[in-house]
Amino acid sequence: MNDVPDPEVPERARRRTYTAKYKADVLAEYEACDRAGKGALLRREGLYSSLISSWRDQREAGALEALGKSSGPAPTDPATREVARLGKENQRLAAELEKAKAVIEVQGKLSALLDTLATDSSDNDSER
Repeated sequence: MNDVPDPEVPERARRRTYTAKYKADVLAEYEACDRAGKGALLRREGLYSSLISSWRDQREAGALEALGKSSGPAPTDPATREVARLGKENQRLAAELEKAKAVIEVQGKLSALLDTLATDSSDNDSER
């Protein structure tokens, strides 16, 4: 069999995510270890000491529980999604309507200006 590793690098690396329970467990274990044990724990788990510092700050700020929740919008029921979609569509259509009103207003002013210019030029022609 061929024991040569595949040199191809994956197209996209995946970010690791950690649950709040995992963070709390690792923090508790890390703080119970001596200096050599802390290094061994970090190597075993594949973590950096900066993550431990960050997690400790989060725990002290009371944010560890909040960080355990998945990011992104909370799942909603179909009716709420439909209301949100219709609200966005309503905003888009209202913006289009305002643009159309502005265009119609400019066209009306341009038409009035052209009528004035045509009237003025016909008055000037009749005076000659």
